[in-house]
Amino acid sequence: MQVLEEEDIPIDVIAGSSAGAAIGALYAQGKDARLIKSLAIELLDWRKLLSLVDFGFPRTGFIRGKKVWELLKLIMGGDITFSDLKIQLACVATDIMRCEEVVINEGSVIDGVRASFSIPGIFAVAKWRGRYLVDGSLINPIPVSVVRRTGADFVIAVNVIPDFKDKRFQTGKEEIATFKKPNILNVVMQSMQMAQCLLVRSCLEGADVVIKPRLAHIGVMDFRRRQECILQGELAAKDSVSEIKRQLGMNRAI
Repeated sequence: MQVLEEEDIPIDVIAGSSAGAAIGALYAQGKDARLIKSLAIELLDWRKLLSLVDFGFPRTGFIRGKKVWELLKLIMGGDITFSDLKIQLACVATDIMRCEEVVINEGSVIDGVRASFSIPGIFAVAKWRGRYLVDGSLINPIPVSVVRRTGADFVIAVNVIPDFKDKRFQTGKEEIATFKKPNILNVVMQSMQMAQCLLVRSCLEGADVVIKPRLAHIGVMDFRRRQECILQGELAAKDSVSEIKRQLGMNRAI
């Protein structure tokens, strides 16, 4: 997002699943990309993350998610609504009972984000308008189709889900250690990523440009390498700028 800002590439609509919904909400509110990057670096630390854990009776998930909700409220300056945002936003969630995509684009933004990143088994299921919702990436990890339905005529997709054929499980001591001794979060997140890999290709249909950071060598829960992840995102975005401008006709304007 910072690279797109620096290159004066406008963003009119955002759709996100899971963490993409959270970052998208902050950007849609008008938060500066540099500030969002700083927040990600600060919060994606195991000590900070553990402080946000509020264990509940595990009927639908071990973590209730109230502390995360309150943190989002603090960062966003209140329980704002979608109509308060500066950029149109859609948060994608999954109806766990009906196996359906649910697009949340009205009402409480924080409720929409909370529903979108409700990792099954970890976070308690979010109840929204009588429906029971979990992580949107289960059904639409890269919601190009959602943006298209809003009328967007040019779509930039960001794919942070490595294809499993690109994953180098046998390289690096950290990766080997991760798979020798997986914890419950590793197992859940890795299982979700396996399912998402099968969906990614169909989700990306209709995107004009796909930004794909090189992340196959980084474990899905390896938050120690968050700055490297951000750098890879910046590099991938820079590699895509010329193609984006070419398709938008911006090079001729320059």
